[in-house]
Amino acid sequence: MKRAVIVGANGQDGRLLYDLLLKNRYCVVGIDKNRIHHSPGISFKLVNICRHDEVACLIKKFKPHEVYYLAAFHHSAENLPDKNVELLRHSYDVHVGGLANFLEAMKIFSPKTRLFYAASSHIFGPAKGRLQDEKTPISPNCIYGITKASGVALCRFYRSQYKIFTSTGILYNHESAFRSEKFVSMRIVKGAINIKNGKRKELVLGDLDAVIDWGYAPDYVLAMHLIVNSKLPDDFIIATGKRHTVLDFVRTAFDHLGLDWKLYVKENCRMVRKQNFCRVGNPAKLKRITGWKPSVDFKEMVELLLARKGDV
Repeated sequence: MKRAVIVGANGQDGRLLYDLLLKNRYCVVGIDKNRIHHSPGISFKLVNICRHDEVACLIKKFKPHEVYYLAAFHHSAENLPDKNVELLRHSYDVHVGGLANFLEAMKIFSPKTRLFYAASSHIFGPAKGRLQDEKTPISPNCIYGITKASGVALCRFYRSQYKIFTSTGILYNHESAFRSEKFVSMRIVKGAINIKNGKRKELVLGDLDAVIDWGYAPDYVLAMHLIVNSKLPDDFIIATGKRHTVLDFVRTAFDHLGLDWKLYVKENCRMVRKQNFCRVGNPAKLKRITGWKPSVDFKEMVELLLARKGDV
């Protein structure tokens, strides 16, 4: 039976990945900031990923075949915090410091363990060109992107210097019913459902023309699993390669519910506190090497979100 550790197990991707691994008969330890949960028959105390001794103890004792480092500290474009120094420190601790503890513990106690690091399209900053791929220059312009880019660099360092299997997935926007309502996708879904049910009269959003590469989170979690089980470690874009605007999402959601979005949706660009850049990823390398492909298109994804959140 394979063993895996998921760091960030209570987030959207962590919850989906936990279920996927259990279906594949893995023995799983899931770590989050407030709790640890695991498959029956094993027991571990809560691990602080920022403490190298606690991480080392886990890796030494459990010797996982795979580690999925999904921990993230981020904010939506409409909820940017003012205290950047605190944000930088916390982001560095989560995106880089904790990762370093796992990589070092693997090097010493379990060198055959494979690690997947969840990076972000934000590492590209205001990327030029229609599509970004694995050769696109890394040029982040926000704290989230800067610290995620540092995590990518650290993975590459351990890959080249110590021959540790470390792969990175450069993730573009991906949605599921587990997505927090601070994200625009869920604001649209919940807003449309509430309007349909007569619980609210309007939905106010930021820039309706913002372009986003939107995918379905269960597909992206499958990509993580395929990447960490591929022959060689590498960096991969996880994206659809398709361009859609916030307005596309609104139209699709409201049309599916039989509503005229123009009667209910208002735009307030002052809600967006940072500039939105057009980032669309090219997943050709991922498809070629792992055989991955999305299971649903954009319209189907929005309809699935509406169906699942409508049951809540």
